[in-house]
Amino acid sequence: MSSLQTVMIVDDDLNVLEVLEARLLSNGFRVFKAVDGRQAMDLLKSQSIDLLISDMKMPGMSGMDLFHEVRDLFPELPVIFLTAYGTIPDAVSAVKAGAVDYIAKPFGGQELLKKLRQILTESPHHPAIDSGLSDDLEKETNKSPAMQELHKLIDKVAGSNVNVLILGESGSGKEYAAKHIHQKSSRRDNHFVVVDCGSTPAGLLESELFGHVKGAFTHAIRDKKGLIEEADHGTLFLDEIGNISAEMQVRLLRFLEGRTIRRIGNLQEIPVDCRVIAATHADLLEDISSGQFREDLYYRIRVVTLRIPPLRERKEDIPQLAHNFVESFCKQNEFPPTQLPDETIEWLCRYPWPGNVRELKNAIEAGIVLCQNNILLPEDLGLAGLPDLFGHPSPETDSFSLEESERNAIVRALQQTEGVQKNAAELLGISRRAIHYKVKKFEIDISEIRSKSKKPA
Repeated sequence: MSSLQTVMIVDDDLNVLEVLEARLLSNGFRVFKAVDGRQAMDLLKSQSIDLLISDMKMPGMSGMDLFHEVRDLFPELPVIFLTAYGTIPDAVSAVKAGAVDYIAKPFGGQELLKKLRQILTESPHHPAIDSGLSDDLEKETNKSPAMQELHKLIDKVAGSNVNVLILGESGSGKEYAAKHIHQKSSRRDNHFVVVDCGSTPAGLLESELFGHVKGAFTHAIRDKKGLIEEADHGTLFLDEIGNISAEMQVRLLRFLEGRTIRRIGNLQEIPVDCRVIAATHADLLEDISSGQFREDLYYRIRVVTLRIPPLRERKEDIPQLAHNFVESFCKQNEFPPTQLPDETIEWLCRYPWPGNVRELKNAIEAGIVLCQNNILLPEDLGLAGLPDLFGHPSPETDSFSLEESERNAIVRALQQTEGVQKNAAELLGISRRAIHYKVKKFEIDISEIRSKSKKPA
């Protein structure tokens, strides 16, 4: 984590400010403190802040009032709320309004640091920038003929500087392939910059890509380097490029033709030498026919095309992927090693995986949390959110989601503890306040769980 990243803490409790400041400073952050909303706004207007942490309940200007002012002046700034149990509903409303997250008090320092790093890495305000080789890529899984052929193509493409278009279903591993191209290329020691065109609001994407100068528009209070410029001598990965607007397609086409950019509000041309890799799950040829995507831009980004096969077409890779995900998740979370019996591997290979590799990874991680005696069984995957393989075989199901997995985990913990929320919270490793909130959020009927767990023999 770079020491240049700056966090502002806003809280009327001086003890909280001191504790948070010490924790953040010791982990390489630059820190500003404010005891109320007005002081925070003054600092925001004079300092460059990367992330804001604010208490929800403060005298004078509340956390929510501060959030609305911040959103008006600094719409890209990530905001996290600290909230006591009684103000959790307000924090939830703030998240729905655009705050990135909230943390319930009391919270652990490591929990906060983990969340900060995740937000600063994934937020559009701070794009994912990879300098050099990464240790986070999954081990190569190329037992299937389809993946063996893909890796051969990646090796060939990596040695050149041509633009690449990666096609594939959501969750199939398009970013994984793009990282491999970058890491096997001569640009590996420079930045790999990821732009999520699908989640970045259209109004922000131009500024994110091209940057702006101070005064270019109402809220431009300082110069900002764009992501294209950040990728100079490296690789620019445009994920879900099919979602960009017609205006952005024109600007991007001009960059690809001239390899220069102009920051918003500036006439100066800035030369940029970067390789462009684009990806999409959409049918761009169909979008061209319907007038939604420019044909000339399509041919600019599609010098070479790579197709990522869906997981259901390369089931030979599932066992190794599953073992990789188990090993990685247990290591990251300091869990004891988890076993994958043959029956579980067989189950995994028979499931259609409509969400592809991303769904497999999420299912494995949820199953590890839910399994007993560190042995991951097929029933653990069912409780993690996957539908019954034989009772609900339709691959079009959308029942697997993060919220669904979380709800199922809580229900199972409550079932095992006969509805005692305190014991269920201990089983899940969360606070009693957290489980009370989750039970209410997911509308879980505690009385029904208790009645079923106490049926007479």
